[in-house]
Amino acid sequence: MNLKNINPINALIALFLLITIIIFSFIAINLRPLARWANYQTTCIENESVDKTISWAVRKCNGRSKVYQVK
Repeated sequence: MNLKNINPINALIALFLLITIIIFSFIAINLRPLARWANYQTTCIENESVDKTISWAVRKCNGRSKVYQVK
């Protein structure tokens, strides 16, 4: 393959795709903790809402159940 035969438009498209892949990889890596938290919230709410209401389970999983406790 000769370097003189490379189309500049194709080279720009390839460079753009490579940069796009790198950017989306960084976004996916940075969203991993959010996904972990969301999975924890889902599991917590499913376990807590077995014998209570879903709204109570959401508050408990968010750490706010002490505010809403009935004395």
